[in-house]
Amino acid sequence: MQKTVELLAKDLNGHGGVYCPSPLADMKIWNSHPKVFLDVARTGHAKCPYCSTAYQLKAGEHVAAH
Repeated sequence: MQKTVELLAKDLNGHGGVYCPSPLADMKIWNSHPKVFLDVARTGHAKCPYCSTAYQLKAGEHVAAH
């Protein structure tokens, strides 16, 4: 089953993305896959290639300069 994590603009880092595994997805970094950067600002969503967790920008949220 694929997990979807809804994000606010403030949850994104300065590059407009998040890292997976993420505490926002209730993941423990020590027992997960390698850390990967996911660009959420560009399209409003991204999917982790390791665990298939989907990260989605909440409806109505806007990211400045992206």
